[in-house]
Amino acid sequence: MSSDLNIRKEEELLIELCRMEFNTEQLGKIRIIVHEVSDWHYIGKLANAHGVAALVWHNIEKHNISDTIPDAVISFLRGALMRSLSRNAFNTKSIGEVLRLLNAENIKTVILKGMALENSVYGNSGLRQMSDVDILVARNECLKARKTLMNNGFESLPVKSVFHKLILADTGKHLPSLLKNGASVEIHHELFGGKSSGMTQLFYESSIMTEIGGERAWIAEPQIFFLYLVKHLSLHEMNNESQLRLYTDLVVLIEKHGDEILNSKLLNISLRAEMPEILANHLVPLNKFWGITFTEPINAFITKYHNPESLNKFLFFLKSPKDNPPLNKSLFYRQVVADIPGLHRKILFVLGDIFPSVRFMKNRYKCKSIWRIVLFYPHRVGKLWWLIRH
Repeated sequence: MSSDLNIRKEEELLIELCRMEFNTEQLGKIRIIVHEVSDWHYIGKLANAHGVAALVWHNIEKHNISDTIPDAVISFLRGALMRSLSRNAFNTKSIGEVLRLLNAENIKTVILKGMALENSVYGNSGLRQMSDVDILVARNECLKARKTLMNNGFESLPVKSVFHKLILADTGKHLPSLLKNGASVEIHHELFGGKSSGMTQLFYESSIMTEIGGERAWIAEPQIFFLYLVKHLSLHEMNNESQLRLYTDLVVLIEKHGDEILNSKLLNISLRAEMPEILANHLVPLNKFWGITFTEPINAFITKYHNPESLNKFLFFLKSPKDNPPLNKSLFYRQVVADIPGLHRKILFVLGDIFPSVRFMKNRYKCKSIWRIVLFYPHRVGKLWWLIRH
């Protein structure tokens, strides 16, 4: 892999360790690469940046390949797993409270992202690192869910503008984060965006009931969950960041539910979601770097929709997963506005960006004087004009 794609042995080993299941050939390859690695500190640093340090240490320890690793790196990786275990236990307790409150109001709650993956495919053992809790509720119940949690001690992050308060359930994909005792909860009402709102409804309605933290919850069925994770990964890449953690989620889902995911229905629903290119571009690294094979119809789909440049993007993010300046802020902004239903709501959203609250302006521009804040409003008009034109 390293020779034809010009990636370091350290990076190659990191990718190889980002899975839950290993066959004999994969383990043999790992044992060879381990002795070719020269910079274990780089591996530790990169594993941390990609959000996979806990999983990497688990696999190193499980398969007894730590002989050549410096003690400082072992300590760092082991500590990452311990921190992830602690954080996930804390989040499980937090989601238990959220579910209890929402179940009492008969609000169906679908668990998203890390919490859903940790409980469904990672084995609930701290291997899927996460920071907060994400849930999906029906759009017509998201404000009720928000009010229920706020009535029980959760506090909302500030809404950017009074104009945005008027369209809280119609902008973006989730409401402002709710905080309580160190826990952060995001209530999502949309997942796919654009004209694909029916996909979110399908995701919601086809979810499977389970139990988390002793409370009733729902987790999406594997195929549409996989497609949503691909979409979520692509949004990160629009912001010029990406992590192996997000690719590993796809790998682990396929390891457990491959036949349910990788079939012609996946191609059909990707067309319905208006994301065939996005899907094709993210299937290629799964084949190239993780050795996942596809059926002939999927290979033909990839040939039709895949952009060869997307592999270069993967290689760039492999070396630099975070803190890259956005490449096209205006494109992302226009996409956000386009996803808002109705012209009047779009106008309210734009007005909210031009005239944020005083509290937002104080934080954004680091100033206390109301007169200094007023001077920044013309700046926001100019910035918005730039975003629209470019």
